[in-house]
Amino acid sequence: MAAETHLQGVEISAAQFFEIWNHYDSDGNGYLDGKELLNFIQELQQARKKAGLELTPEMKAFVDQYGKSTDGKIGIVELAQILPTEENFLLFFRCQQLKSSEDFMQTWRKYDTDHSGFIETEELKSFLKDLLQKANKQIEDSKLTEYTEIMLKMFDSNNDGKLELTEMASLLPVQENFLLQFKSVKMCGKEFNKAFKLYDQDGNGYIDENELDELLKDLCEKNKKDLDINNLATYKKNIMALSDGGKLYRTDLALILSAEQD
Repeated sequence: MAAETHLQGVEISAAQFFEIWNHYDSDGNGYLDGKELLNFIQELQQARKKAGLELTPEMKAFVDQYGKSTDGKIGIVELAQILPTEENFLLFFRCQQLKSSEDFMQTWRKYDTDHSGFIETEELKSFLKDLLQKANKQIEDSKLTEYTEIMLKMFDSNNDGKLELTEMASLLPVQENFLLQFKSVKMCGKEFNKAFKLYDQDGNGYIDENELDELLKDLCEKNKKDLDINNLATYKKNIMALSDGGKLYRTDLALILSAEQD
């Protein structure tokens, strides 16, 4: 199998890394957990042994941390940290800008300037170019185009040639990706519009920090299984990072709540 063969390599190309990720993330939920993660660890060990290669220190630490538990969970950047990937551009996101959900939201706002809810190919290319420059990496335009295409293959789950907020959030470490907790808090367009009107108490077309606080309190109360009210301040800070001068517009809040706009 190609993915298992790639694990034997001394250095893995970006395209091969994508094949590995796609193979082991069998349910396509954006992270490896449970059986997926244990299968990856087992086959990594077998592949390295077959190739006559020792596990790297990073791999050994990874196996020690996740190899004996069924409740582990990792995202794509965690995987990129242990595999010997050439020109590991995925790590630039973590190292340069995306160290937390708040950083991620601020970065998203910078590139989704029209509040459309997605980043298109050229915007994504500029995004990558900026990150590479901040990491003092100069690459040819053809390589930048290749990275952009790989990013789309990795994260564009609905194949529309654009990256949505939740798709792009796969770049965050799993423990930092608070959007995973909001995945199960979904509203249809009608429900969302009703909720937005309810919490936009002064009817000015946006929700401010105080109104968001009331909304999140109610969401936590209704969704105790998925949302922890003790994390309310963190949720609010991360979501408000999407706001425009303290104004959280309908389209931005819809991104968080996965609401389909009418």
